[in-house]
Amino acid sequence: ILISEADFAERTRTFITVVKYNRDGDLLFTASKDHVPSVWRAEDGSRLGTFNGHKGTIWDLDSDSTTTYLLSASADTTVKLWSICDGQIIRDYPHRGPVRGVAWAAGGQMFATISDPFVEHPGYISVFAVPKSESPEQWSEKPILEIELPKNNKGQRVNATNVVWLNLNEAIFVTFDNGCIRLYDPENGEELEEIQPHEKKINRVSFNRNKTMFITSSADFTAKLYDVVELEHLKTYQTDRPVNDAVISPTKDHILLGGGQEAMSVTTTAGKVGKFETRFFHLVYEEEFGIVKGHFGPINALDINPNGLSYASGAEDGYIRLHFFDKSYIEMKDPVPEVNETDDDDEEDPAAE
Repeated sequence: ILISEADFAERTRTFITVVKYNRDGDLLFTASKDHVPSVWRAEDGSRLGTFNGHKGTIWDLDSDSTTTYLLSASADTTVKLWSICDGQIIRDYPHRGPVRGVAWAAGGQMFATISDPFVEHPGYISVFAVPKSESPEQWSEKPILEIELPKNNKGQRVNATNVVWLNLNEAIFVTFDNGCIRLYDPENGEELEEIQPHEKKINRVSFNRNKTMFITSSADFTAKLYDVVELEHLKTYQTDRPVNDAVISPTKDHILLGGGQEAMSVTTTAGKVGKFETRFFHLVYEEEFGIVKGHFGPINALDINPNGLSYASGAEDGYIRLHFFDKSYIEMKDPVPEVNETDDDDEEDPAAE
């Protein structure tokens, strides 16, 4: 199913920045450079509504676990909290610079944001409280914690690209445009750990459903799979193009990757030349086994439905594509031969001879 954000941008195509399913998988939230996030019915791609109020590009969205509230992070230096049922703004959260990411904490009583440096202001990781014991009108627009973004060895600012809460809100997980990942204590803002998965910008990070693994997507043409607890590198998925997003299938040992050449460097509109396909890799064996074509611009955002039966892709061509897996894919067996337990039982134990 092909749906377009261009309908609310005076019929001019504007590239997609984010696509995200809600926890139940029945709604799809999308945003682009047209300043207006949208919500769609995931089963048929029909638009249910829009969220009007921003004056800049929307870089990130996150709905809470009950699909009651939506957070939007925008280049207009604000985060807006929306009521999903009626699309009304509940509260604005002003920042000092463009806001790149936003994420709900487990329990839905806090959320974190990341903002870019702007003029004399550095970038920040900010944590806001939204206690359920209070009405939304009582929630403060002031953060309860601010962490100034670090500088590199040359004294240059390092910009954050993604923010996620780890299980039980034990740490705030932040990726950066220099290829590193840092974990911060949400109580006092202290840096807990740092790793360097990539040498170039981490465009996106995605976790599996229970947050035991995460996959990074980088401009260095790779996506890397890590263990959350030990931050141990598990697998690398090598491509021949920048990787803008990657997701882990909730039902199969598969990885979906999206990216492509930058539009300015492509001299033809042919999708194959620009390498704008969604690529499928086996999670364990790191082997590519399939591609899905359709877009005519780099894929900027991917998300897979929590039920594992469909996925959505958004690209610079201004379109979101809803892909529903066919029966042959859903029923496809794991290529690893299954062990026949009866055969094992019949084998004689060499030690017993």
